Parts: sequence; structure tokens; C-alpha cells
Amino acid sequence: MASPITSNLLLFSILFFSSSSNLLLFPFVVPLSVGTLNDEAGGEVDPLVTRASFPMDGDVAWVVQVTDLHVSAYHPDRADDLVRLLAPVLRIIRPSLLLITGDITDAKNKKRTSSRQDESEWVVYRNAIDAIVKRGGIDKHRIFDIRGNHDKYGVPYVGHKLDFFSTHSVSSQLNRLSTIYSISLMEEDKRYIFLGIDDTLSVGIRGPSNLFGHPTDKMIKVVNSELQYWDKDSKLVTKVVFGHFPMSFSASSEKGERYETTFARQSISAYICGHLHAKFSKKLWKLHSVKFASDAKELQTVQNFWEWELGDWKENKLVRILAIDGGVVSFLDIELSRNQLQEEFQTTIFITYPTDSTSMNTFDRSSQSMRRDINALVFSAEEILNVTAKVYDSFRKFKIVEEIPLQLVTSLNVQKPLFHAKWNAESYKSLSPTRYWLQVIALDSQGKETSSKIRPFSVEGKPAIQSPTWLKYLIFEIQWEGLYLVLLWSNLGFLFLLLSIPKLLYHFVERSAKYKKWAMSVFSSPIQQRNTQFWVLWFLMEGSRSRKCWFSLVIYLLWLITMPWFWGRATSESGDIGQMYLSGWKIQSPDHHITTARLGTPDVMVITLPFMYLVVTPVVVLTYGLLAEKSVVYLRSSRKARFSNGTINLNLESGHQLEVVARASPSSLKDIIASTLLKICGGWARRILLLACMIIALVHFKLCYTLMCAYGVGPVALSPTLSWAPPLLLVQAVYSTMGTED
Repeated sequence: MASPITSNLLLFSILFFSSSSNLLLFPFVVPLSVGTLNDEAGGEVDPLVTRASFPMDGDVAWVVQVTDLHVSAYHPDRADDLVRLLAPVLRIIRPSLLLITGDITDAKNKKRTSSRQDESEWVVYRNAIDAIVKRGGIDKHRIFDIRGNHDKYGVPYVGHKLDFFSTHSVSSQLNRLSTIYSISLMEEDKRYIFLGIDDTLSVGIRGPSNLFGHPTDKMIKVVNSELQYWDKDSKLVTKVVFGHFPMSFSASSEKGERYETTFARQSISAYICGHLHAKFSKKLWKLHSVKFASDAKELQTVQNFWEWELGDWKENKLVRILAIDGGVVSFLDIELSRNQLQEEFQTTIFITYPTDSTSMNTFDRSSQSMRRDINALVFSAEEILNVTAKVYDSFRKFKIVEEIPLQLVTSLNVQKPLFHAKWNAESYKSLSPTRYWLQVIALDSQGKETSSKIRPFSVEGKPAIQSPTWLKYLIFEIQWEGLYLVLLWSNLGFLFLLLSIPKLLYHFVERSAKYKKWAMSVFSSPIQQRNTQFWVLWFLMEGSRSRKCWFSLVIYLLWLITMPWFWGRATSESGDIGQMYLSGWKIQSPDHHITTARLGTPDVMVITLPFMYLVVTPVVVLTYGLLAEKSVVYLRSSRKARFSNGTINLNLESGHQLEVVARASPSSLKDIIASTLLKICGGWARRILLLACMIIALVHFKLCYTLMCAYGVGPVALSPTLSWAPPLLLVQAVYSTMGTED
């Protein structure tokens, strides 16, 4: 994620491999990338889908996920660390799959002010993966990488010469250039499904307006069909979906469809992703409860699934191990240290069952038969001699209530780091999902003891959902697509009300003497001047008097709603010029025969919301403030004139007359300069407003400069709506209110 608002989703699935001294389990892969082919069950496969199948040994399978690598030409250490740190991890963990869930390359210039594809970054990534395959002992067929938004920056379309994912990614090397990966881990009576989705923009708009996932109606239909396809199998099926974008940063399809309903309807266990980076939180997890109408009945059905976002590799070197244990999905995130030696790997304990009740349980299984086992994966470079599980009772000050020895699970094919024990699960039934806590301790051949993190569990599967922090709620819990529309149209509604209601009020009281008498009476009474309601009404009425300023603001707002904001090179540094509207980008196809509109909605929110809230709204408010301040000065001057002999009448632009003190004409250049400065700067209130105008002008310049760097200096600078209009409106307001000093 490139800016305060960027980030990426990932899922890593790892299936079992033998140690480096044993033979690897070579996969049985069915690549389907062009046309349609039949799989082993005889089903026809959509061209968008690539299916791959791998054998599985036993009930427990685990995969590895990494995300947001951001391989950069200006930060070679990221790719070096990928090889130096990840390869030893894979050699010891021996996963079934390695999933790389987007933002493979950084695609940014050195100053990070513009985005573009750099083939050298992709070459570095390809070489790094080759080194990982060689040193980590993983078959390349078991590596699945998908695009993130950075991997689509400046790519006009898939297959373009700038689409380096299609030439250097692992998927491209293995002819798996589809948008959906359907990966099956098979055992005699079980099947674990990992479904990968690439829902990046069809037209790779450059940053910053490329931030969301954009599934199409067709893609959601195919995802639904592919997930449903595996239910035809009589085997126990567990489904996990991986992608780049969190649900909060995924847009709706053309017909308003969303992934959440599809995932719930097809009973997936979890969706794993990246995109947001660990700068926001390393615990961005959410339990989705989705209501939908059953196909067979009119009754509403509620289905739960977890969403687990993984932090980035770029800065935090985070790796996720995700396991499926007899249909129960759990995960463990580990953070690798840049300072650790290449061959150094800390013993890691991963309890696959029972799962953590605070972040992995989905429903109450009290009505079902409970599992009476404990399973833990122990990954270590040393031989493990002893593994023990300890159960604590939090209601009794975390007193140890049972110690259970775990035994290594033996397999005819390969050695697995899985330890298992039976226990009396009935003893730990509780109304509270956090009463009992579990910890596993392992002792290796070097005499070193390693403990897992103590965590709560519920044998009945009861979840204990923790209240999110405000930042987690804002970033991960809210659907930004819907929030964007609320923020945008509430702002526009406020501005139109601010312009229309005072104008209507002024129209009705324009010729009324009561308003003027009332205003004069207020200004003659210091006590009444403290009335806040008077100043609000005065601000609104006097701010809308100037026809020239008022019509300029109304026309500008209508232009922002209906016409292009600016022109820019949206798809590449040397590409065609596109137009950005409030509703998104409008771009012509490379052959100029087709024009695509509304691209990058709601991605353009990173441009429109700051511009509306930090520039347009302040311009309107400051214009009103300057006009209201001018009226205050004239009104006070008219009161002073009552006590002087020489008075004149000044006919204001708005049409009402107020008396002001007659002033002598300046006689020298010094007096002329002083008089001019006095007219411009006025009293202390006007100086504050002018200072605010300067601040808004600087904010506007910074926003324009950012967009010039992103989409080209020339096109953006020559776009009057964005670059010229706000400062010209401020200049007009300042010039129109030059006059009498206080």
C-alpha cells in the first residue's frame, strides 16, 4: 500500500512436503488456461479458471502465505531478504502451497511520487523465486502468485507490453494466466480447496486512484460456480479463498453484487488477503455474519466466515502459516527478523486444534459431537524430543488443570512435524469461550525449551469476538465504497444548501427594512452582539449577497458534478490522455474505438474527498466570510458616521445602501501604498480570513502538485477545473471585498 490509504490482501496455502533429505511429493497439476478442458470429475471448466490438484497425506495440511513484497529497484534488500529469510523457513516448514497475494513489485519512482511498471523489478522477483525454489526445496508448481493493485499500475490491459506479470510471474511461467485459481488438496475422504481471485482493475490506472478490488458480475458468477462445483463431491470439503483486497476495499459489481454473499452462500471457512500493511494493525481480522435467502426456501439464512488480513513483507517480514485440520481452519503469523542469520530458524509451535476462540471460531458446536484431540505442528531445525500441552483455568487465576503429553504422528510416506494426543474434551465445556487457555511446550535435542503463545479455546467452538479499536473499525470494518458515497454527497448537499437557502432568504428580505433595522440595533448593543444565532444568520445572508461570487460558486459546483475535473496520463507515462470525472476515469481503448467510463470508482475518492473537503468547501466558506466581514465593516462605519458631519452613501454591489465616513484622497505615493494595503488587509478579522485563504491556496497547490507528479505536469496544469478555479474564486472574493478598513 503506497500512501496513508493503501494496502494489500494475501493468502498462503501450504501443503505438506518432505524434508530436504526425502523425496518431494511431486504435484499432479491440471493447468487450464486457454479454452475449456475437463477435469477428473468430468466438469467443464470456465476459461477464467485454472485448476490444479495435489495429493495430501492425512487430515492436516498447511500452507504459507506472504503478501505485499513490494520488490523495488530502489530497495534491493527486499528481494535479498525474501531469499535469505523465506527460503530457510520453507525448507523447515515444508508447506503444501506457497501463496503470494499481490503487490509483488512496488512500481514507484524513487521519490514515490508517480507509479509505473519497471521490468527490472520483475526480473529481480523472478530470480528471487528461482533461488527460493532451489534453497527452500519447494516445487515451483506449488507456488501461486496473484496481482495486487501495484502490479497493475500503468498496465493499459492484460497482455500489454507493460504487463510484466504475464511474462515474469510464477503463474505466467507455468501457463496459469487466469484470474481464478482453483487449487485442490486431495486425500481419500477429504478435499481442501484454495480459491485464488485476481480482481484488480481491468484497465490499470496509475496511482493513487487505483486502490480497490473490482470484481465483475461475470467473475462473481464464476467464483460462485467454482465454489459450488466442489460440493458435488461426496468427500468432506473445506474452502478457503485468497486474494489481495480486503472486503472493505472491494467494490461492488455492475449489478451491485458483492463477494460476501457469495462466500457465505458457498460456506467458505475463511478469506485471507493483504493490501493494508501492518502499519495499521497486525490483527486485522473480522468474522462476517451474512444473511441471505436460501434458494430452496424463503427463510433468511445466516452464515459466518472469517476474514484474516496479513501484514506486509515489505517492512515487517510477516509470514502466515495457515492450516486445515479435519476441516477446521486456523493460522499463525510469524515475524522474521532482518538481523537473523540465513540458517537460523526459531522453533515455532502452531496449535491447529483446538483453535483460538478469539479469532478463529465461527459458531457454537455444542449441539454436535466434540472432537477429543489436540493437534500441534512443531517446526524446528532440531529434533524434537518432547511435546506437552498445558491447560489453564482463567477462573482460578490461570492454575494448571491438566498436562497432556503429545506424540509424533507417523506416516508411511514422509516425516510430518505433527504431534497429537487424545483428551477428555467434555471436561472443558464452559459457558465462557475464554475460560480455558492452552499452551504447548516443546523440548528439542539441544535442551532448548520453546513455548507457544497461551491462548483461549472453546471445545464447543464458541467465538469470543473482541471489540475492534477505532482504527481497525474505520479501516477494516467499514465498506469504503458505501462510506465514500455518504461522505461525497453529504458534502455536496451541504454546499448546495449553504448556497441556496441563504439566497432564498435574502430574496424575500431584500426590500425589507426590518432586517436592516434589526441588524443596526444588534450592532448598537454590545450584549446582543454576543448572540451566536445573529452571527450565523449574518454570515449566511451577507455571504450570499454578491451575485457575481454566488453565481461563480454555483456554476463551479455544477461543473464538478457533471464535467471532467482534469486530464492526465492515466495508464502510463507515455499513454493516451484520460479524463477524470467525479464518477471515475473516462479512457479510450488503445485502438480508439471504445471509450470506457466510470473506471476507478470508488478509487477516485483519494482525489475527490480531499479536494472537496480541504479545498472546495473552505473556498465557499471563506468567500461567505469575506463578504460578511465587508458588510460588518460598512455597518460599523455607518454608525460612526452618525456622529460626524461629513457622510456619503456607498451603493454596495448587493444593492443596499449603508453610510460610511468620507475619506481624504491620498496625496503621496506612500499614502497610496498604505491606502491600498489597508483596503486589501483591512482589520484583524479580514487578516485572519486572508491568512486562511493563503493556507487553502497552499493545500490546493500541494494536491495539484501530487496529481501532476502522478498523471503528468502538462495535462493536469492545463485543467482549469482543478488547477485554476479554486485560487481564481478566492482572488475574486478578496478583490470584491476590498474597501473600507475598520
